[in-house]
Amino acid sequence: MSLVDLVMPKLGESIMEATILKWHKKPGDSIKQDETVLDIATDKVDSEVPSTAEGVMEEVLFKENDVVPIGTVIAKIRVGANAAVSNTQPAPVQKQEEYEEAKVVEEIPYQPIGNTQQATGNNENKIRFYSPLVLNIAQQEGIGMAELENIPGTGQDGRVSKKDILAYVADKATSHKPQGTSQQVQEVSVIATSNEQRTTNNEQPVYQPPTVYTGNVEVIEMDRMRKLIAKHMTDSKHTSAHVTSFAECDVTGLVMWREKVKKDFEKREGEKITYTPLFIEAIVKSIKKYPMLSSSVDGDKIIIKKDLNIGMATALPSGNLIVPVIKNADQLNLTGLTKQVNGLANAARTGKLKPDDTTGGTFTLTNVGTFGSIMGTPIINQPQVAIMAVGAIKKRPMVIETPQGDSIAIRHMMYISLSYDHRIIDGALGSTFLNAVSKELENFDVNRTI
Repeated sequence: MSLVDLVMPKLGESIMEATILKWHKKPGDSIKQDETVLDIATDKVDSEVPSTAEGVMEEVLFKENDVVPIGTVIAKIRVGANAAVSNTQPAPVQKQEEYEEAKVVEEIPYQPIGNTQQATGNNENKIRFYSPLVLNIAQQEGIGMAELENIPGTGQDGRVSKKDILAYVADKATSHKPQGTSQQVQEVSVIATSNEQRTTNNEQPVYQPPTVYTGNVEVIEMDRMRKLIAKHMTDSKHTSAHVTSFAECDVTGLVMWREKVKKDFEKREGEKITYTPLFIEAIVKSIKKYPMLSSSVDGDKIIIKKDLNIGMATALPSGNLIVPVIKNADQLNLTGLTKQVNGLANAARTGKLKPDDTTGGTFTLTNVGTFGSIMGTPIINQPQVAIMAVGAIKKRPMVIETPQGDSIAIRHMMYISLSYDHRIIDGALGSTFLNAVSKELENFDVNRTI
């Protein structure tokens, strides 16, 4: 008999941790190989973790809702012909010690800003990312983003850890204390929710009452995905200098063509052809002309992505949003794009997306017209530098210019908008790209076969 470690699996190149949602097995339960042991969630997608061996659950090392780094041992399985379960449960202190040892980000004692030996390496010009805990502490202590950027980080890639910002707060408080104080004051900040207490070693605990909402209100707690969406949106605004440009498209030819082919296409391919693959096709053709739109920023470097992976924002039944990615969209024909779009959209709505389905995007499309909006100002999906929104297609009377003179006709019109990162994309390039997409849609070949 022996013990087999069950580890938190790697769920994508950019994912470093996952949250345990639910354990399906507890100590003493029998487990078959590949049987689901627990459900986990990342900031991208929810997944099931199967067992890597057959046996009996020996230990569960983390509780539900714990955030665990990738590669950490989360449970132990006893394997063997007569696998027996040890009733010894790990002590809480040991569990915490194991978690601390397994952390991806090593915590190093804080060094004051003035210390010239603080190593910064090549991270000076990189964009810094902050955990929700660090941002919460900064907000509680009145530390702005400019000040936060100057705090030396001792975590992975120079990131600011909890210990760094607490040490900075304590050092800041000590440096501002009145002269002549004989006793050294060490401030220990306890950051919690608004109804918890903050204490120092020279003051009585100060109770902070919970927020009181007046009037007839209903208080709803955000679910996990909504919290992640909120964080991603605010992080994107703090990272990119957002600018949005707009264009109007006459998509009459495209609409008429789809109406003509959609029944035959569904009968032949078993798939419904929507407008989304047509929009993605136009985007891909335009990116090939202006490759800067498929890039990211790394400090003072621009990384142009040659693989055109197009994300498509998809609404979930819960009202939340997820962005599955069509990989190598430039290598697919319209039939292939249609099948990819429909497959990913269905997987998203039924909760069957795989972690890899939401990673690697280089440009994003969102269809705000699905819900009746005629235009929108979308927020960039980091680390991308642009996102395009398409509005609802509406019939409107338009002036048509012909060699025989002007006339008024009923046309199918649509607004499109592009939000882009003004750090590297100027208005000229952003507007030129948007105009290129518009021309691709307006000049759609109505005699095209599929």
